[in-house]
This record gives sequence, structure tokens and C-alpha cells, in this order.
Amino acid sequence: MKLTSFLKEIDYSKEELTYLIDEAIRFKQLKKDKIPHKELTGLNIALVFEKASTRTRAAFTVAAQDLGMNATYLGASEIQLGKKESVVDTAKVLGSMFDGIEYRGFSQEAVEDLAKYAGVPVWNGLTDQWHPTQMLADFMTLKEHFGSLEGLHLVYAGDGRNNVANSLLVTAAILGVDITILAPESLQPEQAVINLAHEHNTGATITITADPAAIKGAHAIYTDVWVSMGEEVDFKERIDLLLPYQVNQSLLDQTENPDVVVLHCLPAFHDHKTTVGKEMGERFGRDAMEVTDEVFEGPQSIVFDEAENRMHTIKAVMAATLGYQK
Repeated sequence: MKLTSFLKEIDYSKEELTYLIDEAIRFKQLKKDKIPHKELTGLNIALVFEKASTRTRAAFTVAAQDLGMNATYLGASEIQLGKKESVVDTAKVLGSMFDGIEYRGFSQEAVEDLAKYAGVPVWNGLTDQWHPTQMLADFMTLKEHFGSLEGLHLVYAGDGRNNVANSLLVTAAILGVDITILAPESLQPEQAVINLAHEHNTGATITITADPAAIKGAHAIYTDVWVSMGEEVDFKERIDLLLPYQVNQSLLDQTENPDVVVLHCLPAFHDHKTTVGKEMGERFGRDAMEVTDEVFEGPQSIVFDEAENRMHTIKAVMAATLGYQK
């Protein structure tokens, strides 16, 4: 299967997303077995980062190297994207030098324009609206753990308006996985995103609610930070609003499923071992924010499998868009 760019989930069918997930599982096995797969040797890709990242940068870099490619990192201080040089001009310049471009930043319009004018595949590493590469890793992790995505019920608990919640809602709908967005009314997805999920639904039950009772029977619980990158909010107000949706042992117990698993796209504020975590704890008297340390480090947590799978799924995306033939 040859795809072009990878910009947002609704551009792809259930079959295409399933193909990418299955390819990622295959690549993971190749790496585990130490079988070389440098089928794209000699190609060069640009990694454009307006927003900092650990997993996205590491995943694209290692995946590119595994496929035999060279990756050049272009950070926010090293490019003039939209400042001194338009996105269109940047796209044309990078497209003339590189075989593919990853973009992680603020604007969905920017990544769409890069893809329109670069003349090479472009991959969305994250925008304020969507996070498609994260989704592949999430659903790959669920498929690995449960053996299939059929019949699963995924619950997202927390800020339901951010890019991860948006992407989970539409991707679950495309894949036919039952999805519940559990969030206070003021932090639920925009109606336009809900409409997209229904428009692309292949059989999922879609629920948007503020009632924690909706978590009963969940197979997986997903959460994310309560304040997104660059968002300016009243932290105390946000914490008070979302505390009933904290992923803790009490919430897990409400699923009545002893085998429920927990996912998080990371970074997570589950303790005080980071500067931000310590500061938030001291300011607001909380041991943890969106997920407790007990749950994050517990046997139900599959967050580090999920993090590793970012690399395998990104490899699958680049291979499919750059003409890798297995």
C-alpha cells in the first residue's frame, strides 16, 4: 500500500490505518529479531520542530536510521517558518533538499501547506488540532495487548478538547472501537470534532459525557495532561474542575474490570520528580495530577509499551509514504 502524506486521521480508511498498525507490528518484530531493514538507504528527511518533544524526535530519528535514512533536526530557533519565511517558501526549499518532512508545531494549516507545496511526503508529528502518529501507537498497543481491537471500549478521562482527545475520538470511530470521552461539559470536544467522528464511524459506539459512571466496563482508560502545551489557564480552576476525572485506583475500580489497562501519551505528572511536577505539587498540594503514581507505575499501566510503539508506527508511516516494499 502506497500512501502520500500523513496529516490527520480522517484522511484514511479503516483498512489503511489497520495496515499501518499491522506493518508497525511487523517492523517491531524485525527489530526484536535484529533483522536489518534498511530499505530506504540514501534518503534524507527533515524533522521540523516548533514544539519540543522527547518521544516524537527520538522515534522519527531512530525509525529513519533503522530504515537507512539520514535525519536532520530543525528546531524552532533554527528555522524561520512563518516568521521571516513563509510556510509555502519553506516547503519548496525543504522539498527540494529532502525526501520527506516531519512537522511538529502549532498550526494544522501549516502542516497541510507543507504537504501541498513541498512535493514530498509530510508527516504530522503533532499540531494543536490533531496527533495522528500518537494514535497509531495507541491502537497498536491495544491490539498487541488484547490481540484485537474488536469489541474494545476505550475511555478518555480528562481535558476532552485537546489534540489527543480529538484524535482518539475520530480514530476510534474510524477503527470501530467504542469510545467514551469523559470530561466536564466545559472541556468536552467541539461539536465539529464530534460530527467528524460520526461521519467516519465504522460501527463504534460514541459517548460524550461528564458522568464518571460511564467508565463501567471499560477495557482501557486513557488520560493526558490537564493543561496543554502553550495553553494559558487558571491552574487551580482547571485542577478543581478535573480532579473528579483523575485516573486513580478508585476510578479503575469503577470499571469493574480487573484487567483494565491505562494509557498516557506522556509526559505525565504522576509524582514530584520533575521541576514542573514539584512546582505544581507545592502550589496546589497535590501528589499527582491527571494520573496517580500508584496507577502509573502499577501492573495495569502499558504507557511505556505505548511510548516504544511510537517508533515502530512512525517507521510504518515513513515506509508506506516513501515507497518501502517488503
